[in-house]
Amino acid sequence: MAELYHECGIAAIYHLAGEEISPLAPHGEANRVAGLIPRLLLDIQNRGQLAAGMTSYDAERKQLIKTHKDVGGVNEVFRLGRKDRAEQLMRDYNGEAAIGHVRYATCGADDRSYAQPFERSHVQKSKWFSFCFNGQLANYQKLREQIEEQDDFHLARETDTEIIMHMLSQDFSIHGRGDLVGTMRRLSLKFDGAYNMAFMNARGDMFVARDPLGIRPLCYAIEGPLFAAASESVALWNLGFDEKNIETLQPGEMILIQHGRFEKHRFAESPKKSHCFFEWIYFANAASTLDDRSVYLSRTELGKHLADQETLVPDEDTIVVPVPDTAKSAASSMAYELNVPCLEGLMRNRYVGRTFIESKDRADKVRTKFTPLPEVFKGRKVLLVEDSIVRSTTMKGLIDQIRDRGGAKEIHVRVACPPIIAPCFYGIDMSKIGELFAPKFMEGQELTPEIEEEMARVLGADSLRYLPVDTLHESIGIEETSLCRACVTGHYPTEGGRELYQLAVDYSKNPELAQSDRTYDIPTMMSTRS
Repeated sequence: MAELYHECGIAAIYHLAGEEISPLAPHGEANRVAGLIPRLLLDIQNRGQLAAGMTSYDAERKQLIKTHKDVGGVNEVFRLGRKDRAEQLMRDYNGEAAIGHVRYATCGADDRSYAQPFERSHVQKSKWFSFCFNGQLANYQKLREQIEEQDDFHLARETDTEIIMHMLSQDFSIHGRGDLVGTMRRLSLKFDGAYNMAFMNARGDMFVARDPLGIRPLCYAIEGPLFAAASESVALWNLGFDEKNIETLQPGEMILIQHGRFEKHRFAESPKKSHCFFEWIYFANAASTLDDRSVYLSRTELGKHLADQETLVPDEDTIVVPVPDTAKSAASSMAYELNVPCLEGLMRNRYVGRTFIESKDRADKVRTKFTPLPEVFKGRKVLLVEDSIVRSTTMKGLIDQIRDRGGAKEIHVRVACPPIIAPCFYGIDMSKIGELFAPKFMEGQELTPEIEEEMARVLGADSLRYLPVDTLHESIGIEETSLCRACVTGHYPTEGGRELYQLAVDYSKNPELAQSDRTYDIPTMMSTRS
């Protein structure tokens, strides 16, 4: 699913002052833990490869908080390929606390000014702050209009991050300094959508917070004087925290570090949870545990479901091949259940990333990313396992390559996910119905074998099978009422999401507008058009 991207990931670290020094502090120095941020970000790089950055705090430094960010991967931004340059950068930005971010844009431009964290300078230390966030505000346009309706207010960027920065600043101006729990409580009444945040100011106060629905994951760990948080547990584990000390931050909760203390607070009630199921089937690192559910085990359960519904009778030429990389767990599990070999037939070029090498030819684009092995495919009946099909561009190209270059006899596509029929407005880069593959065939109907047959014909496959919606909560091990499955059901957990979906439906029916801006970029005043 190389055509689908997450918005971002966040990280934070803080070493409290005192006689005790954490064994994880570089060179045994508390004021160098900010240098651990690049390590945390490397382990959540899967969540965003467009830009990266960090803000550090050092009470002894004239520039109390200092931000470094740029377009590029973590290795590029933090110069990790050159030891001397990386060490110099960390000397310039070290401190006892830091927050960090990796980004892929679901809104806003692809330039440095949109990279996070966002820092706001001020002569008053409590109003001089930096923050970053993971998610997306579904009511972004409404909030933007409310701000710009006020005299003497102007927003320079097309991003919800700037909205949040303005609203934080406004709250500090109205309610004064110090009450960061109150700030989050008040903002939670205005925000609609997903918003995990990491915040730090020039007084050395820090908080990390998770939105009341818990749409995006957030984990933290505390060992002695050291606190760290990250979007995924694997980053904390690989840093050196004991697994038993890594915990899930619950929806509506925040960790506040203030006055030399760690404190957990509830800033908003969370009567309903809506964890994004895509975190388990695609986005998260397979080594992560999110909301106490293993990503790897969830994917193997999806593979078992694929095997349970398989009608193809395997023979000696049958093999299972995953589309790298996130379909591997489901494919190996499916193959095990069917007693069929699972072979690595597609070699992925891991060094392509986001590139300016462009081509209008679909096959050429796929050749840039994947190489089929004739040694694996030639004369074989292939069960090709993919984690999902969003726009179908990559899948069509892969099937062509496996058949033409690989020499496969048959290609049967098996998708470890239900059909994607609706956009996401909570932080995944798919916001229009017109760009999705499945709605063109289903048109509001239930999925049938006849529809799957037609989809397979268009893709160029011999057959196609999706998983039913119910297999998601069964595989993840979380109640279906606690999962956000909007993109496979059309049922959204927030009012803002429901409004945007209706807008997306209306615009998908208008050929002139169906190819226009992403749904959340369309001004809300236009939603009255039919």
